[in-house]
Amino acid sequence: MSAAPPDRTGVDGPRFRDALRSLPPRVWFISLGIMVNRVGNFLPVFIVLYLTGRGYSAGAAGFVLGVSGLANVLGNAVGGYLTDRIGRRWTIVVSAVPTAGLTAMVPYVEPFPVLVAVVGLIGVTSQIYRPAAAAVLLDSVSTSQQRLAAFGVFRFAMNIGAALGGVIGGVLASTSYVELFLGNAAACLLFGVVVAVLLRDAPQPRSDQGDAGEQADQAVGYRQALSDRMLVRFLVMTLVAEFVYIQCTVGLPLHVNDVGLSARDFGLLIGLNGLVVLVLELPITGVVSRFRLEYVLAVGNLLIGAGLALTGLMTDMVLLAATVLIWTLGEMMSSSVANAYLGGLTPPRMVGRYQGLYFAAYTTGTGIGPLVGGALYAIGPWLLWTLVAAAGVLAAQLSLPRRGSTPAAHEPDS
Repeated sequence: MSAAPPDRTGVDGPRFRDALRSLPPRVWFISLGIMVNRVGNFLPVFIVLYLTGRGYSAGAAGFVLGVSGLANVLGNAVGGYLTDRIGRRWTIVVSAVPTAGLTAMVPYVEPFPVLVAVVGLIGVTSQIYRPAAAAVLLDSVSTSQQRLAAFGVFRFAMNIGAALGGVIGGVLASTSYVELFLGNAAACLLFGVVVAVLLRDAPQPRSDQGDAGEQADQAVGYRQALSDRMLVRFLVMTLVAEFVYIQCTVGLPLHVNDVGLSARDFGLLIGLNGLVVLVLELPITGVVSRFRLEYVLAVGNLLIGAGLALTGLMTDMVLLAATVLIWTLGEMMSSSVANAYLGGLTPPRMVGRYQGLYFAAYTTGTGIGPLVGGALYAIGPWLLWTLVAAAGVLAAQLSLPRRGSTPAAHEPDS
């Protein structure tokens, strides 16, 4: 089965606002659930501080973080398979409940190899829900403007959760890491229980060939998805783009330190990014929705690459803040659009596989970014910033429509 023709067109501002108002309750429900989950998602943020506080070296803490990153890739692939196989609802439950139990174990685990194994398993189970949550959104909407609005709301909820989680996590960590990880476990368990009780999967379209066709789809699985050249191009773009974006947590803090600024200054720059995204991302999504999605992605990736590459030329807070605003604008333009564009590429019964591959590419980019970025910066900062600029251009080029492609017609309003 070949991929459905993508809906590449943008939508105008008023239609985007109408789409927001017309989103079904399932979109708001899953977005609220993700916000609660993100509020309690402390482990990825505080695991390094926890380990170094227990006396482990920075190298050991980095190793644990690396294992978790590799496990994230596997978790998304597993989640994509389960989403199509057992449904969205039970995939989220299978993710949330084991993650809760494993996270509650972390403060009580002593041997380092066991701790690595537990954190690695959390890396797998904590990511399984992501393709399923995205699939819930796609199941709930039918038009291009609704897809964009749904993912805009979803991202907004995630950003609120992350902001609140950082503050709450900092307070809990200053008191007790046991409370921190138990709070994380409680949030995961609450998310899983609420989904199990209240969420119902939408009816899925059946193959024209009936049960035999469905079994054939399940058999080919990811091989079938990867035969879609447009999807593969999108996945490569995602990996490159995330490699670039993650340098805000690698190259940026290293540069801040090298020019004589403090950790507090780096915190202010990241806080500026978070504040702007929280306030402006949804309105900006509405503005860019008027344009063809591939062009929006290209411009967004170009701004992210340019903003981060310019970091190496700046030596004071005002100029660094300006570069942060540039790459933050790119982030706001591209994030929800990327999800909505992928939704337009996806055949109805392959939503989980497509989303699983997307999140696997995403986590691969964010995983190799710190390793390559840190190594290049150690050799020479200019090497990193040059590569960031080139990779930003490459990501933008991969976002553009292939020569000869034409935008699909607008879907009818629903």
